[in-house]
Amino acid sequence: MKHKRSKFKGSFGFVLAAAGSAVGLGNIWRFPYLAAKDGGGLFLVVYIALALTFGFTLLTTEISIGRNTKQSPLTAYGKLHKKFSFIGPIAYIVPFLIMPYYCVIGGWVLKYFITFLTGHGIDATKDTYFTGFITDKVWPIVFLAIFLLICAIIIYKGVSGGIEKTSRIMMPILIVLVVGIAIFSLTLHSKGEDGKVITGLHGLKVYLIPNFEGVTVKKFFFIVMDALGQLFYSLSVAMGIMITYGSYVPDKSHLVKSINQIEIFDTLVAFLAGIMIIPAVFVFMGADGMSAGPSLMFVSLPKVFASMGKIGNVIGALFFGMVLFAAITSGISILEAIVSSLMDKFKFSRIKATTFETVIALIIGTIVCLGYNLLYFEVKLPNGSVGQILDILDYVSNYILMPVVSIGTCILIGWVLKPQFIISEATKNGEKFGRKTLYIIMIKYICPILLLILLLMSLGLIK
Repeated sequence: MKHKRSKFKGSFGFVLAAAGSAVGLGNIWRFPYLAAKDGGGLFLVVYIALALTFGFTLLTTEISIGRNTKQSPLTAYGKLHKKFSFIGPIAYIVPFLIMPYYCVIGGWVLKYFITFLTGHGIDATKDTYFTGFITDKVWPIVFLAIFLLICAIIIYKGVSGGIEKTSRIMMPILIVLVVGIAIFSLTLHSKGEDGKVITGLHGLKVYLIPNFEGVTVKKFFFIVMDALGQLFYSLSVAMGIMITYGSYVPDKSHLVKSINQIEIFDTLVAFLAGIMIIPAVFVFMGADGMSAGPSLMFVSLPKVFASMGKIGNVIGALFFGMVLFAAITSGISILEAIVSSLMDKFKFSRIKATTFETVIALIIGTIVCLGYNLLYFEVKLPNGSVGQILDILDYVSNYILMPVVSIGTCILIGWVLKPQFIISEATKNGEKFGRKTLYIIMIKYICPILLLILLLMSLGLIK
């Protein structure tokens, strides 16, 4: 018996769900860190240019593949072309590997949210607090399980009743919180050791004004690659998510308009994340405080909130509440890509697929948590970084498999099925495809070349 495919009730629901997927932890902790590292406004300009070209191309391609095939990633590629069906399992493995460790990090966010909400934000400023929590043998697993259960319940409720309904509630609140905290961040000020007043606007200048100091051709190339890598995190491409969500979009929906809205939503939130974080950290910790990488959120920011006095607990609770919403909207999209694939390939019911994947994610997530204590080890990865279990899963999924999926997609669409296949799907209701020539050039030539360079850098073959 063929099950009837779920659908989003409206285009706005789809845009909010897709934007919710795109607006995740990568936007909030990785984007400001890269902007601070890569010359502020210089990184911003490069990122926006790539979002409007590279990001637009991959986003349009994946959503159109989903709507055309009415399948999730595991089966969609085989339906398009039998010889390219091998991309499906790789596209499925990506969210399968990401889900457990994403829920672990989601659990960390939940822990910090509760800490600030209960008025104990000052505890989070201790240098040993974060390390003490993630190396604990029990509590990280408890918070992982709670976060995973929240995602699983939403996915169990289905596309319109779970994903769309949740996104319609969470995304407007998330946007209000992001804008509110960003504005508050600009009003901050403190006195330096020399007696000079440092304000949030000084931090905003660091963020917005391009810094060309020490920028060589080689350095600029690496800034481009950083921005390119960030786009994968930001737009949820090459994870099977946009194919899955695209498969729930009704044929009558204006696809091009929806894609443009997703681009705007995502870029705006990434940009505002920088305004939330960089001025605040700059005011209280100076330029050095922004080079903390992922620990920016869990180590540097709690100290910033503590420096604000009594209101710091409130701002901290609002900030981590906002991050939690962003993590949940992304977490459900990752889980849905896996669940939908199991339903399409193995004809599982939604409850069976959700239960099966939740148990698997909990087991692997527990191993990730234990990677900070009982199972701790360090290994040098080909890209030069040193990591343990979480970092290995992140490296394999984000740095190897995602570029491979996207290169395969570019070859299939650019050279086998031809770009007109996607253009026809996106304009089937007579819509105008505004960046047609750009799309053709990007999908055939520029995207695969950039992706190949990114892959070779990840493998340590380009240094």
